[in-house]
Amino acid sequence: MESFVQFRKGTTPDHVHRDLDGLKDDELGRMGFTGRQAQLYRRNDPTVYRAEGPIQLHAAFVDQLDPTDLTDPRGNPLPLYENDDVRFLLSRRAEAMPFFARNVGGDELFFVHRGTGVFQTEFGPIPYEPGDWVLLPKAVTYRQLPDEGSDGAFLIIETVDELRTPPAGILGRHFPFDSSTVFVPEPEVLTDGGPEWEIRLTRREQQGSIFYPHNPCDVEGWKGDYFPFKYNIRDYNAIMSPGIHLPPTVHLFLQAEGVVVLNFLPRPAERRPGAERMPWYHRNADYDEVALFHGGSLFGIDMPAGLITHSPQGVHHGPPEKARERSRRKFDQYDEIGWSVMSIDVRRPLKVNPALLPEASVNA
Repeated sequence: MESFVQFRKGTTPDHVHRDLDGLKDDELGRMGFTGRQAQLYRRNDPTVYRAEGPIQLHAAFVDQLDPTDLTDPRGNPLPLYENDDVRFLLSRRAEAMPFFARNVGGDELFFVHRGTGVFQTEFGPIPYEPGDWVLLPKAVTYRQLPDEGSDGAFLIIETVDELRTPPAGILGRHFPFDSSTVFVPEPEVLTDGGPEWEIRLTRREQQGSIFYPHNPCDVEGWKGDYFPFKYNIRDYNAIMSPGIHLPPTVHLFLQAEGVVVLNFLPRPAERRPGAERMPWYHRNADYDEVALFHGGSLFGIDMPAGLITHSPQGVHHGPPEKARERSRRKFDQYDEIGWSVMSIDVRRPLKVNPALLPEASVNA
């Protein structure tokens, strides 16, 4: 648990994440930035190392990965990482599903990195566009129909526990987002297709099908508090402090047991002279971190759109020293953090799809 007593030994700045005077700010913390912490002020960049074996950072661009649903309408998303609580998958579905889908193993949360189209659901249609989070709760029936010619890319987070919004905190119920900006579908009865309608059932790696003699989207109306919805990141209220770079926990969007979903989005930059504007070097001792770089820029440098990264717990990561030096050098030139990064932290270590692992890599 946290201790009221904190020690200061050796040479340190007066304030955390400020006025480093050439030192490297390295945070070692428990419970995902909310537990006990130690700030280690180093001479050297702790992310410059050579890695071997399965416990290392992993990165790949979505266009380097080829799920079977890219070329086969009956194909599947590509599994990326998994543990007992969650699976991460990549979909690049190019054509309409010739079946309906129903995940009976957990919730599915789609992030739309690229592409437009519609999810037909038994609650009603949900049109999608880049920047949408689309939540399809456990056992909801749906069918994805990409627009013709749409070049889609979707990160899917599949959770065993129910995804839910964080409780209202000290900032009030409209932060981090106003729930009235959520899109909730209106019912629409469908009759196209047939003579049989397949629903593909998925539970982790297991799949099976059931067949109806009618379109399963035949709902005339619904009521209740269990439903699919979508939310676009442009409506998210990014929180900042002018004096200090805030921890990732202030950017929480959704959470489930062992899983937190965070939005790092454009916001005003820290204004106090000496404040660090970049995330500090860190080893998240209790959480693996997965991030999708959606786009934007950071102090005039374009973000690597479409990059997916996995940082195992206990392994150093963070922006390189050259980027940190540039942010200090350009302090008076830029007054906004322009990034757009979706980050998902998970409590249990993730297993990486062996097909994605290199034999060795250098993180520099």
